[in-house]
Amino acid sequence: MDIGSAALVVIDMQNGFVNERSRHAVPAVSDLVAQWTAAGRPVIFTRYFNYPDSPYERFFQWRRLQGPPETAIVPELADAAARAQAVVDKTGYTLFTLQAAELVRGGGWTDLVFCGIATESCVLKSAADAFEHGYAPWIVTDACASDAGPDVHAAGLVVARRLIGTGQLVTADHVVDQLAAYAGAPVLE
Repeated sequence: MDIGSAALVVIDMQNGFVNERSRHAVPAVSDLVAQWTAAGRPVIFTRYFNYPDSPYERFFQWRRLQGPPETAIVPELADAAARAQAVVDKTGYTLFTLQAAELVRGGGWTDLVFCGIATESCVLKSAADAFEHGYAPWIVTDACASDAGPDVHAAGLVVARRLIGTGQLVTADHVVDQLAAYAGAPVLE
């Protein structure tokens, strides 16, 4: 993981995705964002919006997350999102909207470190798309969750290992160690 060329991507930490099965991810993501920010590295948040007659409505009959309070970033992360490099609004699973693709390209980032909700959908799709766009994707396994529960979270990680590589799944402790090593690295002039 090249911390000096990495951005932390916080996927869909919104009220509508946080429930009794995913709530444990909120403090884990909050801690990771705080550590990442303290190291002076860029953070991007994504925010999902559903809409009338979306594929989610048509194929799943799923009509949630069409407005506040469901679409709002959880209160524990609202200030961090307000200070983030960007908040990318999206209507599909992936980070890679036109805005985000330009943001990543313009930032010169080679590594994208993903955390958030839901592991098996938006986190997984964003990481797989990063892989296919030539970026090094990293999924912070203990700073992700599924609003469908731990079995679905685990299934998402199984698929992630197949799509982006086992070595690309890391823990928050691993990321914090990488941040500490980066912060302690001598500056060459």
